[in-house]
Amino acid sequence: MLTLQVLREETNTVLEGLKKRNFKEAEDLIQQVLDNDKLRRETQNTLDTLKARSNSDSKKIGELMKAGKAEEANTLRTAITQDKDKVKFLEESLTGFEKKQLEILYKLPNVPAAIVPAGKSAEDNITVHEHGKIPTLYPNALPHWELIKKYDIIDFDLGIKIAGAGFPVYKGKGAKLQRALINFF
Repeated sequence: MLTLQVLREETNTVLEGLKKRNFKEAEDLIQQVLDNDKLRRETQNTLDTLKARSNSDSKKIGELMKAGKAEEANTLRTAITQDKDKVKFLEESLTGFEKKQLEILYKLPNVPAAIVPAGKSAEDNITVHEHGKIPTLYPNALPHWELIKKYDIIDFDLGIKIAGAGFPVYKGKGAKLQRALINFF
């Protein structure tokens, strides 16, 4: 996920990178992120100012009470109470800005590396390096999930019953192959 710092400092680079990916909403989404971030920062600044003023006023109340100025202390208490309501509202607003920010950031894809060519499909990619002879499969070749069933080397259903999704049970030669691969690495 793109960070706010990258979006703020390298906006043009991000926009050009997203154009490579043919992401048409990039400019609008980035502008929304930057606008939302500006509002969030302003809200945070106001919130911090209010909290600091409230803290200093609270200390002053104690000093005024010791000095026998109860009327001024009560005036400050009223002001602090009003500030607390503002602080609560600003904290809720801040939370809303942060949620909205995350929602927008989730919509933005990552930027491809500079060496990645622009293109619309896999055919537009360029081959950088090939090693060895590329094997060709015979016409009736089976995919690996069918070979697993054919040779009965992995039991997914039993794995789900035992440990939950994503944990297969290796059987027979499948278990030997898995152990050999673990030892090899």
